[in-house]
Amino acid sequence: MIRIQAEDFDVGGEIAALTDGKLGIGGVVSFVGLVRDVSDGERITSMTLEHYPGMTERKLADIEAESRRRWALDEVLVIHRVGHLDAGERIVLVAVAAAHRQAAFEACQFIIDWLKTEAPFWKLEETDAGPRWVEARASDRRAASRWQKS
Repeated sequence: MIRIQAEDFDVGGEIAALTDGKLGIGGVVSFVGLVRDVSDGERITSMTLEHYPGMTERKLADIEAESRRRWALDEVLVIHRVGHLDAGERIVLVAVAAAHRQAAFEACQFIIDWLKTEAPFWKLEETDAGPRWVEARASDRRAASRWQKS
């Protein structure tokens, strides 16, 4: 399931809903991304996330579908917020449920790595020096590259 929304989310409630009544699930792995208060040595007060409606959901659905091709997964949830977020607020939740922990761990990591580099989101950080657009970091690209099929 993919959701793009401005509203905050309840991590525990989302995971409970994801697994409710599904007794074949052996484990859930989740990642919650937060707005940091420092980036590249500069203080961050807030971030504005923009996306291209329709295109973003399709790309996230493609990433989810690829994770399901690679691993035996019971459930996948990706919630990504857009709009104005202050430092400390939640940005993204990726939760993966599977019968076995290895599939859940690997798929969760794959999804967040590809989301960081492939999904069409634009991030504008508000710093003490003024606003600046954020590009994907080299470390994000390296993390995502390990999932490329040869």
